[in-house]
Amino acid sequence: MKEDIPEKVAGAPSAVLEKLVETPKTAVQEIEKKRVVKNARHFWNLLGPGLTTGSADDDPSGIATYSQTGARYGNQLLWLAPFTFPMMGAVQEMCARIGIVTGRGLAANIREYFPRWALITVTILLFAANTFNVGADLGALAKASQLIWPSGNFVLLIVFFTLFCLTLQIFFSYQSYAKYLKFLALILFSYVITAFFIRDFDWSSAIRSTVIPSITFSREQIILICAILGTTISPYLFFWQTSQEVEEKILIGEKTLKQRQDSVTDQAIKDMRIDNWSGMFLSNLAFYFIVAVCSATLFKGGITNITTAADAAAALKPLAGNGAYILFSLGIFSVGLLGIPVLAGSASYAISESFGWKEGLYRNLKEGRAFYGVIIFSMFIGLAINFIGIDPIKALIYSAVANGFVAPIVLVFIVLLSANKKIMNGRHNHWFTTAFGWFMTICMAVVGLASIYSLLF
Repeated sequence: MKEDIPEKVAGAPSAVLEKLVETPKTAVQEIEKKRVVKNARHFWNLLGPGLTTGSADDDPSGIATYSQTGARYGNQLLWLAPFTFPMMGAVQEMCARIGIVTGRGLAANIREYFPRWALITVTILLFAANTFNVGADLGALAKASQLIWPSGNFVLLIVFFTLFCLTLQIFFSYQSYAKYLKFLALILFSYVITAFFIRDFDWSSAIRSTVIPSITFSREQIILICAILGTTISPYLFFWQTSQEVEEKILIGEKTLKQRQDSVTDQAIKDMRIDNWSGMFLSNLAFYFIVAVCSATLFKGGITNITTAADAAAALKPLAGNGAYILFSLGIFSVGLLGIPVLAGSASYAISESFGWKEGLYRNLKEGRAFYGVIIFSMFIGLAINFIGIDPIKALIYSAVANGFVAPIVLVFIVLLSANKKIMNGRHNHWFTTAFGWFMTICMAVVGLASIYSLLF
C-alpha cells in the first residue's frame, strides 16, 4: 500500500502514514482532487488587472489587425506573437509595479516627476487614438452582433452597446465590474478552439513560421507591423493597468496614498507577476491563433481583403464551417464588451490624473463627475464616428499607427520611473529589465518612424 501514498506526504510522521495506509485509495484521490481545486481557485483569485489588461488588448480593432495579417501574409508574421510576448509582459509588469509601489496611476507619476507639457501632449494623443478606437470597436461590436443575430438593426445595436458600456462603468460597483471583466477574458480561448475546427490545419508550417522570422520590407507590411505593435503594446494598456493596481488596493480598504505605499510586500509583487504574465500570455496566445486561423482559411482560400473583424468571421463560415464562425463571432462580441470600457477608461484616468481631478471606478458619479464625464465624452464621440462619414477602417489603421508612435514616448517615462530606486522605494527594475525596456523603446520608435515615412512617401 505504501506505493499508493503520494510523494508529498512520504516524509510525514508515522501516525499520519499509518492512517493514510488504512485510508482507501479513493479517499486519497479525493484529497488530491480537493487540493487541485483549491489551488485552481487560488490562482483564479490572483488574477485581476493583468488578466483584464491583457485580454482588452485583443479588442475588435486588434482582432481586425491580426485577421488582416493572417489573410494577407499567411503564416509569415506569426513570429511576431512570441516576439512581442516578453516585450508586452515586461512593460506591463513595470506599469503594475509603478502602480503598486507608488500608489498612484501612471499619469499622476509622470505629472509628479516630469515636465507638465510632456504629459499633456501624451494625454491628448492618447485620448485621440483611444476615441477613434472606441468608434471602430463600437461599430465592430454591432457588426459582430449582426453575425449572430442577422435581423438586428445596426443603429439600434451601436446605440445600445454605447449606453450598456456606460451603464456598467458608471452605475456598477468596481468589485462587480472587475469580476465581469475577468470572466469575459476567458472568451479569448474561443480563438484557440477555432483552430481545431479547421480541417487540414498545417501545424508544421505554423511552427516553422513561429521560430524562423520572415519580413518583406514593403510599404504595406511595414505599416501593418507598426499597427500590430501598436495594438499589442498599446499606450492605453500602460495607463489602465497602473490605475487598476491602485483600484485593487483601494478595494481592500487602502484609501490614502500612504496606506497604499506602506502595504507593498514581496508576496504582493509575486502575486502581481503571476497575474500580469498570465494575462499577457493569454493575449498573445489569442493573437497567435487569430493569425494562424485566418492564414489556414482566408489566405489559403485567396481571401486577402479583410478590413474588419466581422469580415473575417463571415469569411470563415464557408471555409471552416459554422463552429469556427460562431466561436470567432462570439470572441469579437465578448472582447468588444471588454475592450471598449478599457479604452475609454484609460483615457479618462490619464486626463483626470493630469489635471488632478478625482478619479477612479470605485467612485460614484457624484464624486467623480469629471472622470466619468471624460468617459461619456469619449464614448459619444466614438459613437458619432460611425455616423459622420469618417471611414472607420482608416480610423482604425491610423489609430493603431498613432499608438505605435505614442508608445515609445510613454515607454521612456515608464522605464525612467520604474528604474528609479528612490521613486520605487527599492523595488526598481533589475538592470536587465531596464536594458530590455530601452530595447523595446528603440524597436517601437524605429517601426513607428518607418511607418510614418511609408505613409508620407
